[in-house]
Amino acid sequence: AGEWRYRSCDMSRAVYLCGFMGCGKTTVGRVLADLLGTAYADMDAYIEKSEKMSIPQIFSDKGEGYFRDAETRAVEEMGKNGGVIACGGGAMLREKNADLAAKNGVVVYIDTPYDICWERIKDDANRPIVAVNTKESLWELYEKRKALYTAHSAFRADGTGSPSQIAAQIAEFIKK
Repeated sequence: AGEWRYRSCDMSRAVYLCGFMGCGKTTVGRVLADLLGTAYADMDAYIEKSEKMSIPQIFSDKGEGYFRDAETRAVEEMGKNGGVIACGGGAMLREKNADLAAKNGVVVYIDTPYDICWERIKDDANRPIVAVNTKESLWELYEKRKALYTAHSAFRADGTGSPSQIAAQIAEFIKK
């Protein structure tokens, strides 16, 4: 089962899914949107459309800082539409983003063990951070981010189940 966190939010609006790369935000997000009968959106796809370039292109041409600023804009803009939003792995690392998300809805952390995430991301060329890091350095990043995901979320979902099981945990929390 999931775990409650201290951060209170208005749950009648957007549901922001956060967690490390490969934790299941996209897959769980689609299932959760169906369960809740609401819209689904992927933040990285939204940024790519807004910027008219791929995430690797943004990192290469404009840098990670520019991309992180685009995430901040996306957190605010997307939240106005409500629904379930699958955030990029770094979107909820900034306090400002977490505050904007809490203002527009609720942040849910999908806590998936590193080994599961690694198996899902290790060969993904569309993840610039994976391309420039080793398995060990990504584990260090995972450990560092875990505390921030926890601090910036209202609910921690156990990411070890199936997408349907994880979505059901989150839906139960949202409906309370």
